[in-house]
Amino acid sequence: MYQILIVEDDTDINNSTAAYLRRQGCACIQAFSGTEGRLLWKEHGCDLMLVDLMLPGLSGSELIREVRLSSRTPVIVLSARMELSDKVELLELGADDYLTKPCQLEELWARIKVQLRHAGAASAGQRLHFRDWVLDPEEMTLTAAGMPVELTAHEFRIVELLAERPRKVFTKQQIYEAVWGEAYAVEDKTITVHISNIRAKLRASKTDGYIQTVWGIGFKLAEA
Repeated sequence: MYQILIVEDDTDINNSTAAYLRRQGCACIQAFSGTEGRLLWKEHGCDLMLVDLMLPGLSGSELIREVRLSSRTPVIVLSARMELSDKVELLELGADDYLTKPCQLEELWARIKVQLRHAGAASAGQRLHFRDWVLDPEEMTLTAAGMPVELTAHEFRIVELLAERPRKVFTKQQIYEAVWGEAYAVEDKTITVHISNIRAKLRASKTDGYIQTVWGIGFKLAEA
């Protein structure tokens, strides 16, 4: 399930877009200002962002600029501004696509699918870097502070999941269902045991502290 962050201050447009995308099988996070959008992006991450330009608080342009400092998350701009110079400026800033409002939701969905495909193709086989970690998804190898770390397939997938969205807090249920592809059983200790094993294997590289426990919720990566 793709997670899409909608940053749009028009309540009707935000709600109707979210309702449509949920019918397509997406999970949607809704923000109604640029400042809220930045907060939700940092807390939850997303697979794609839909961003209006004229936002209260942080503008859409400023939000895109901040996102691009650390992420290649696809961004589609939705705006009533139609000037060519605006479109060129946004694409140079880091937006991946631009739709003029009002737009047809069917066209928006088609463009979202294109960007998600591009993002998937770009990341396939591409190494992931997080602080002193380097992950190679094709070979399923992890190097931590220059040291190879021997992980099982499930352990590697857990680390990869966390590294793909280092700002996101994952619940045990989310980790289990993403890695094992099965429904999570309440009180199942599988994830806790696997995280403990991963940390033990990372101890020699002094990067075991990268995996942070968020008490009562789950796990995320510590950015510093």
